[in-house]
Amino acid sequence: MLNNETRRKLLELGLPEMVAAIDIQNGDSNYAGLSFDERIGYITDYVYQEKFNQRVTRLIKQSKFRVAADVKSIDYSDRGFTRDDILRISDCSFINKHTSVIIHGPTGSGKTYLGCAIGKEACKQRIKTRYIRMPDLIMEYDEFANITHGKQFLFELIERRYDNTATIFCTQYPKKDWHSRLGGGIHADSIMDRIVHNSTWIFTGTKNMREATAKADID
Repeated sequence: MLNNETRRKLLELGLPEMVAAIDIQNGDSNYAGLSFDERIGYITDYVYQEKFNQRVTRLIKQSKFRVAADVKSIDYSDRGFTRDDILRISDCSFINKHTSVIIHGPTGSGKTYLGCAIGKEACKQRIKTRYIRMPDLIMEYDEFANITHGKQFLFELIERRYDNTATIFCTQYPKKDWHSRLGGGIHADSIMDRIVHNSTWIFTGTKNMREATAKADID
């Protein structure tokens, strides 16, 4: 059993998880017959898992996801994608490759939920993630937006991120509409070249998930 001084020192060192692990072992007779190395191994595993869970929880909170989404809760019925499609991106290998994912579909089709679910998987791999809407991004960096607006702002943002990190885009517009929606011209060409041609595209389908969820709640 831990004496008060040892307990105090462990807590001062920021190791409350170790204190908890030792207390668990002291309160469970199943650990009594284990060797010192085995008990230390269990304590180490406990502390590691607790620290890991805390970091993931902190990353999810810092990400400011709009919805509490989870890959395990994705509805695949009557959608524009399959379970295999999501499995291919939920491993987050696209992040290490510095490529992007573009989730597109009509309003209410679950774009935000899907984007947040993939972002949460990134947090589980201890990858720092941030959810933000474009209007909020422009407001947050208004000193930059004052001198570069619209497509110029988007171009500068994409240029900085290109080949350095990954982005999940959620949009109503399919690939064929991007060039015109970006206003055409050289900036549209540059943005298309950096994003559109080197991304994984996920179509969410036409099913209105808000309506389907509301109906399910009523039923």
